[in-house]
Amino acid sequence: MKKHYDWLIVGAGFTGAVLAERLASRADKRVLLIDRRKHLGGNAYDCLNEHGHLFHQYGPHIFHTNSQQVVDYLSLFTNWRPYEHRVVAIIEDRLIPIPFNLTGIEILFSSAEAEKLRDLLVNSYGFGQKVPILRMRESEHAGIRDLADFIYQNVFHGYTTKQWGLAPEQLSPSVTARVPVNISYDDRYFADSFQKMPLEGYTRLFERLTSHSNITLALDTDYEQVASQISFGNAVHTGAVDEFFSYELGHLPYRSLRFDFATLRQSRHQSVGTVNYPSSQAFTRITEMAHLTGQWSEATTVVVEYPQAHRPGLTTPYYPIPQDDNQNLHRRYIQFAAREAPNIQFAGRLGDYRYYNMDQAVGHALAIFTKSIGPSL
Repeated sequence: MKKHYDWLIVGAGFTGAVLAERLASRADKRVLLIDRRKHLGGNAYDCLNEHGHLFHQYGPHIFHTNSQQVVDYLSLFTNWRPYEHRVVAIIEDRLIPIPFNLTGIEILFSSAEAEKLRDLLVNSYGFGQKVPILRMRESEHAGIRDLADFIYQNVFHGYTTKQWGLAPEQLSPSVTARVPVNISYDDRYFADSFQKMPLEGYTRLFERLTSHSNITLALDTDYEQVASQISFGNAVHTGAVDEFFSYELGHLPYRSLRFDFATLRQSRHQSVGTVNYPSSQAFTRITEMAHLTGQWSEATTVVVEYPQAHRPGLTTPYYPIPQDDNQNLHRRYIQFAAREAPNIQFAGRLGDYRYYNMDQAVGHALAIFTKSIGPSL
């Protein structure tokens, strides 16, 4: 006789782990949580390297949110360390804050020209505003268009082309809107009200999330390995929907990444957490982990990121490519899934084919729970 679970959840990243915890602890459901990887946490997984440095195996994950609900929920499973992420880019051999702001203008231009440009931006948009670069390029004022073209060429175009394999204009406006031009001196990469890191790391947070006795955790396990061996009432699958259906309707395109880690015999390598390289280098950025973790020592670990095309079965899909044709194909897959697998809901960055931040994944999982079980629990 097959073992029965109330819920099968595929994928132990934020979406899957949060949903499993809520179902187990609040609704008293028996949950089987599986992941094809050998660890919890999805792409947020972190661990100690051979030098004892905590590092993010799948690139830097900086937590930030404006959702008090998400903060209150995750605070049940972790304490926090204050951290505000800062990024600079190398432009004309100088380090310029990213998002580009008024400080960048003062570094790159003469005092007189910088003052003129600052006044022009403040008068046009208002101090403290965040303006998408493509909107600035459409300004009626020639001076703003010239500045926007400079920022576009030196900050956005090269980096975006490397990251996505496409020019900014070929992507959804939501991509360039994620890193606007700041009409202020705020040099933080994020402006969210809550910016902190899990004190003991993400993996420890996930261990606590999935520790409930109603949760059975099976790592290094594929859906195909268990689907025929168990029975379940409902399922949430956080993997790629096109892969689940063997690419029946075609491939959904993703971008992937390659990470090169190095431990350097120096106490600090960079002045900020991340340095972007928007120009000629094949990589996009270098992140120094100790900025994120606070674990400074006589040596430091850095990670260099190389964007690459995703090849199913050979690379990890990280970023859904936000274009209309891709969104239309995903909608067709969801309609197909409703017919072919009606008791399976697809969710998460891959399942929803959306560029979720971590807090958005948590919020989405909480919403799925409320919709599935009801707000009274």
